[in-house]
Amino acid sequence: MQRPWILDYDSANCAIGAAVAIIGERPTFLVLREAFNGVRRFDDMQRRTGLPRQVLSDRLARLVRDDLLRKVAYQDSGQRSRQEYRLTSKGLDLYPVLVALMSWGDKHAVGPAGPQVLLRHRDCGQPVHLHLACEAGHAVDSAREVTPVPGPGARKIA
Repeated sequence: MQRPWILDYDSANCAIGAAVAIIGERPTFLVLREAFNGVRRFDDMQRRTGLPRQVLSDRLARLVRDDLLRKVAYQDSGQRSRQEYRLTSKGLDLYPVLVALMSWGDKHAVGPAGPQVLLRHRDCGQPVHLHLACEAGHAVDSAREVTPVPGPGARKIA
């Protein structure tokens, strides 16, 4: 077997490592799940995720700091002004990541009753599935069909 080329390159500029540093913890994924499901208010998120208040507060602050969520003021009648959390465009770009995790979980980790949530296209009602394809439109069904090559940010190890 030939030695992988990647061994000659520094891993410091790794996109996966950078993304995991931002979103890689379970509480963060739970908050993002709720945000994608339309849950915007702290108390609702806390109830749905079961996270301790301090952990949820920390995750929300981090997601706002990293520009995945933004705060929007709201005020219920007779109540003080409060904040709700909405996805930014950067946060919305994570949707395929969450769909991929959900799809994997549906296939390998869900209980015998089946998935809790199904995704349907709002316009036609058909099931939504994540598909990988190359720029020429060929479907990529397995990691074995992909060849990693050095990108513009790759730096050889000195």
